[in-house]
Amino acid sequence: MNGRYSLNLPVDLKQEAEQIAEQQKISLNQLILWSLTEKVTSLKGNLNDPEFPSISYKRDSTNQLIPIVRGKGIRVQTIVIASKQWKETVSDICKQYDLSKKMVDDALGFYSAHKKMVDALIADNELLENKLG
Repeated sequence: MNGRYSLNLPVDLKQEAEQIAEQQKISLNQLILWSLTEKVTSLKGNLNDPEFPSISYKRDSTNQLIPIVRGKGIRVQTIVIASKQWKETVSDICKQYDLSKKMVDDALGFYSAHKKMVDALIADNELLENKLG
């Protein structure tokens, strides 16, 4: 079954979703698809690490699974770079990315537990930036 689907969101939920989409500089449809993709991937893959409840996964444009802060879409690698390379404090990261301390702590804890994977993602991004830049 292919095609478009009509959603009748409760007014309050739609308004909140529109505000979030605007903050993310994406359309409401993109936000809904992003959220649905994140949820389906999480349930289908069951990849979530119960030790880090604020972290889930999404697929990037190359279909690679990327760890992100659940509900925010911010990549764990972004938080790691902010902390390790830019020497930002947890408080600064919370303010800059509109995250709770728990979310940042989970992201940094996830990095400690999955360092090789996150470092590989960071290296891949740096390689891509060097090619493009």
